[in-house]
Amino acid sequence: MKHVFLLLMCTCTFFAFGQSKSFKISGKTFSETDNLPLESATVYLERVEDSTLLTYTISDKNGDFILEGKTYDKKLNLLISYVGYKILKREIVLNKEEIALGKLNMAIDNNALDEVIIKSTPPIRVKKDTLEFNVKSFKTKKDASVEDLLKQLPGVEVDTDGRIKVNGKEVNQILVNGKPFFGNDPTITTKNLTKDIIEKVQITDTKSKEDAFVGKESDGENKTINLTIKKENNKGVFGRLAAGGGTDKRYEFAGMFNYFNNDKRISVLSGGNNINSPGFSFGEIRKMFGGGNNIAVYGNGNFVVDGRSFGGGQGITTSRTSGLNYADKIGEETDVSGSYFYSGSESENESSTQRENILPDRRYFTDSNSSSSNSTDSHRTNTEFEFKIDSTLYINVRPSFNFSKSKNILSSDEASRDMDQVLINESKRSSYVENTAKNFSNDFSITKRFGNKGSFLRLFFNNQNNMTETDDFLDSEANIYGTTPNNIIRKQFTDGENQSSDVSTGITYRQPIMGKELSLDFNYRYNRNKQKNIRNTFDFDDTEQDYNAFNKDLSTNFKYIDDNSIYGIELSYRKDKLFANFEADYVDRTLENQDFLRPELNIKRGFNNVQLSSRIRYRFSPKASFGIGYRMRNTVPSLSQLQSFEDVSDPLNTVVGNPNLKVGNSHNINVNFNAFDFTKGTGFYGFLRSDFRNNQVVRKSTIDDNLIRKTTYENVNGNYNLNGYITYSKKVKIDSLKTVSFNIGFGPGLNRSVNFNNDVKYASIRKSITPSVMVTFSWKDVLEFYPRYRMAFTRNTFSINNFEKQEFTSHTLDLNLATFLPKHFEWQNNISFNYNPNIADGFQKSAWFWNATLGYSFLKDKAMLTLKAYDILNQNTNASRIATENYIQDSQSTVLQQYFMLSFSWKFNSLGSKGEVRERGFHRF
Repeated sequence: MKHVFLLLMCTCTFFAFGQSKSFKISGKTFSETDNLPLESATVYLERVEDSTLLTYTISDKNGDFILEGKTYDKKLNLLISYVGYKILKREIVLNKEEIALGKLNMAIDNNALDEVIIKSTPPIRVKKDTLEFNVKSFKTKKDASVEDLLKQLPGVEVDTDGRIKVNGKEVNQILVNGKPFFGNDPTITTKNLTKDIIEKVQITDTKSKEDAFVGKESDGENKTINLTIKKENNKGVFGRLAAGGGTDKRYEFAGMFNYFNNDKRISVLSGGNNINSPGFSFGEIRKMFGGGNNIAVYGNGNFVVDGRSFGGGQGITTSRTSGLNYADKIGEETDVSGSYFYSGSESENESSTQRENILPDRRYFTDSNSSSSNSTDSHRTNTEFEFKIDSTLYINVRPSFNFSKSKNILSSDEASRDMDQVLINESKRSSYVENTAKNFSNDFSITKRFGNKGSFLRLFFNNQNNMTETDDFLDSEANIYGTTPNNIIRKQFTDGENQSSDVSTGITYRQPIMGKELSLDFNYRYNRNKQKNIRNTFDFDDTEQDYNAFNKDLSTNFKYIDDNSIYGIELSYRKDKLFANFEADYVDRTLENQDFLRPELNIKRGFNNVQLSSRIRYRFSPKASFGIGYRMRNTVPSLSQLQSFEDVSDPLNTVVGNPNLKVGNSHNINVNFNAFDFTKGTGFYGFLRSDFRNNQVVRKSTIDDNLIRKTTYENVNGNYNLNGYITYSKKVKIDSLKTVSFNIGFGPGLNRSVNFNNDVKYASIRKSITPSVMVTFSWKDVLEFYPRYRMAFTRNTFSINNFEKQEFTSHTLDLNLATFLPKHFEWQNNISFNYNPNIADGFQKSAWFWNATLGYSFLKDKAMLTLKAYDILNQNTNASRIATENYIQDSQSTVLQQYFMLSFSWKFNSLGSKGEVRERGFHRF
């Protein structure tokens, strides 16, 4: 089959070439008034007949530009746009391959501040830190979604899971007219809004609302996309309904309704399934009926929603979700939004593991099996109130409340043997646990601006309160053989209560020193975290047949307080292309633990330290930038690590804290560089991250001859982690319908860890390399083909001579193909091959995973009938190998098996004159 795919791609590519004529147009943009070059002018070509955008670029610091491409046309219109200047327009006759236009002078637009109508709108504008795209300039299929549109924008990448990057940086927020559309799932926005109702796409650095209000700089690590809707399209309803049923009693249903009326928005969604999907993703046949999203072969790609694990690697999950979102504007000064989500799930899983434990002088082997059943119901509400009293005063309030209940039934058994396979100890355990959790939090801030040079004052107050109540019934038996035999039987009930409260308040004042270029921030922050832990354990009384014998050894009653004040100063500089800042903090912290059952274990420790950070970012041009940052942070030991309480809840592993632990510190250095050339379709992105840690807290265990473990904690020095990634991409536009893209990536890693193994201190060094390559071929409305290969190689070496070197290799191949012929049909195939030659015998080393979907759209493309085949080859597996300095473990658990599903979906849309119809593209199952 893979040969057929390859032949099909080569055939399409062959016919694509040679059908159009190449051109290269160069020139210089200058100001007519002062004869200076104009950087970041938008230069673009349009067809004479219909003004269709052909290609575009941005002028560099010298005003130079180059436009390259292929076309069937003999004449094209050249247009140049620059803020404050009149649009320059020339007709270009393509009578030769290379055309040099020389110097092009642009005249100042004296009517720029008046309301004038400009017939030609540039496809892209650069406004300080904002890239703005005019949607009309980008031609897509008539029924295109926002995701389809984003794929056409320069520097924007949308992967098969819907994740978006701009110039190599992750998009972590998508807004509609400056406001979130529905929660934090950007795919709900990109897959449910159509291009027809969007007027502009604006891309900026992600900032908090408070920082955006005062114009404070962001770190530039993430991007925000804002979609502006045409005024005439901002009223109406849209949404979709879908349901499907299949073999093996598999099902899925989902529905979403949206009402827009200018600033008022109401959205309702609901969904459910038993195919390991969150239940409310809307990617048509890709996500709505996508089955186990990100199927985990060898343990890669599981994901979590509200604490529940989804995917192919952790059992079978039945989920249901519903939600309500509301946003409105009250008057001219107040914005209000709120949402409610309910999620419920039931999960069943069985797992087995084989572990080879490595000690300095010997090895032993542990086999374990477990079976679990879990059910969870959670409710979450979030609200936000924004008050813009005037242009200088902003108030933000964000209260939220969460409530959840869960039940978990677990049974497990474990056996350990020495190198001669002699049984040393074994244990059995069964438990029934009920949890009830409540959480309330509120964030309040008030920001006041002074003057027009960037001065501001900000006050904030945040609080969070959590309470968890637990009922735990436990039956366990541990048998210890060898030199000192012992049999430990427990039948217990534990009534637990955990409470925590966090209070944080502070103030920030910015004082400009040199206008808006250089400023000084003064920061103060006070934090207080208080935790209360009560665990009452009762042994079963055989005489009275009740749990009434209090067990002090397994009970706790303590209060833990972390009280700290942070005094900081931050110097920031920003001018033109350069941004730099330096921040220093002094931290005064006190940790206190009060143990009401064991007063002799009370501790109180003071920690005073300094934290530093700085970063520099330089933008060479709109196409390239470089950044470097340094951060020094301190890590305070946790309560469980500090208190000398001896935890004997696990008879095979006793844990006791170390009250003499020191504060750890880390030094982080990050370097990144990205360069994207819109004209040539090339992109380069690379980063290097390093983390050097001193006084890091690690576990220190001692194992006796009976394999009984006693664990405490120690500080170690010399740990570090270095990792990076380099990727190069090239996009070749064969003609207006066909493109080929290449992406080559390389990710090296180096890690050094200092640990203890049976009281012996040692260091381990892990080296890894992860090369990858991806090719994409797109033939508009006909074919999309995405082959991708990734290899991961890891080598572990140790400072202890009798620890053997470890080497592991894994291979992953993905073949994604979509065809859209004949008309109204869409056929997708997602094939992945995973191979891990190092997996232990008895576990599956390799597997082909093939999903296929055939969709037919009708009723003017507003309805779709879909046939889905999941795991056609019936080889889904999640066998995994984990290698550390202390053990090598192979494991395998329940996975979603093969099924077939027939589904129906219907979409409706009254926003604007056109409704949404089918979407295309890939989703990785």
